[in-house]
Amino acid sequence: MLLTGFSTLVWLLYMVMLVLAVVALIMAAMAREDAYRAADKQKKSFWLLILGITVAVNLFVPMLFLQLAGAVASIVFLVDVRPALQAVSGGRGRRGGSSSDGPYGPYNGGR
Repeated sequence: MLLTGFSTLVWLLYMVMLVLAVVALIMAAMAREDAYRAADKQKKSFWLLILGITVAVNLFVPMLFLQLAGAVASIVFLVDVRPALQAVSGGRGRRGGSSSDGPYGPYNGGR
């Protein structure tokens, strides 16, 4: 009984790491190449390679140490790189403002 519960927990951990890696890979693939340069991050091909290896390791090499290293890479991408890419490319960071909005509200031309 206890062993079955532990194996279920480990299987869930593997699945969470796989989903995290796949989501990060899809988001890395959807971003533009020039956004990586503008955000001063590694190249798009670097992140696609790292995250692709992470997905492959999660699918074919069930070694916890390698999967944890891949999870760290996925988390770094999602927490550091993706917000920088969104800030540079203007994706969903503004929450519905106009192009004339400043940092403290709309700019109305001195009226």
